[in-house]
Amino acid sequence: MERKHEKYEQLIARCKALTPVPTSVAHPCDESSLKGAVEAAELGILQPILVGPRAKIEAIATQLQLNISSYEIVDAPHSHAAADEAVRLAREGKAEMLMKGSLHTDELMGAVVRTATGLRTERRISHAFIMDVPSLDRAIIITDAAINIFPALEDKMHITQNAIDLVHALGFEQPRVAILSAMETVNPKVQSTVEAAALCKMADRKQITGGILDGPLALDNAIDLTAAQIKQIDSPVAGRADILVVPDLEAGNMLAKSLTFMAGADAAGIVLGARVPIILTSRADSVMTRLASCAVAALVAQARRESASKAVVS
Repeated sequence: MERKHEKYEQLIARCKALTPVPTSVAHPCDESSLKGAVEAAELGILQPILVGPRAKIEAIATQLQLNISSYEIVDAPHSHAAADEAVRLAREGKAEMLMKGSLHTDELMGAVVRTATGLRTERRISHAFIMDVPSLDRAIIITDAAINIFPALEDKMHITQNAIDLVHALGFEQPRVAILSAMETVNPKVQSTVEAAALCKMADRKQITGGILDGPLALDNAIDLTAAQIKQIDSPVAGRADILVVPDLEAGNMLAKSLTFMAGADAAGIVLGARVPIILTSRADSVMTRLASCAVAALVAQARRESASKAVVS
């Protein structure tokens, strides 16, 4: 456990060289959500725009002795209105990130995916956990464990590309991507193995780019080199995976929570595939996890800004 938080600390440290990112915070009306936004602002990660009932936000700030006088407050009467207004700010370019406050995830994501006024792109929206597992020498991305319940093959293509782009934004080229199943051979009776093989072929044909894919791989031989060697799996990914693409939400959720509660891991979370990165935090998250989620989103926003600048120049 000596290395706990080491990877998150490195991510947060990288953000100190960046300009704070304008961030619409939807309904920060409890201690954890308001305090999380203020802490991230004090570290220079983001510049919060607090969206929700002004009187309630100011009362909570007073109760917690938080100085929010320098932050813009956009008054919204309730959580649904706050979600809509926070999304509008992002859609209009006034905010480069969106952060969940004390409202249900479904409320926020409902506003995000709304056809006429939301933040959809041509990509499927997906979630990624950036897991800081103390026993591993690298952060592990698990996707999708929060949004897509039973993703189809095309959904998994987008989920995988979103995760690869995330790792690029974190400063790593050519991440190793393991497409997980219960076994490492293709079995027509197990649909996830067939889809894993198809995703790898899609990468060969440049339908998925920027990463090295292999699958199907079982979890043990995806992350443990010795297990891969014992099974004689000849693969540049086996035992070295940076990204774990799970078969469905249930598998991903159980994997992430197993690492959290049985291996002492932390799970920073981000939603990808929308016009802006979306920070999803939980009241149960530690301060470090909340800050890491903000840092990851800020690095994604910075990467998008740099990409847009290059496109304009070219």
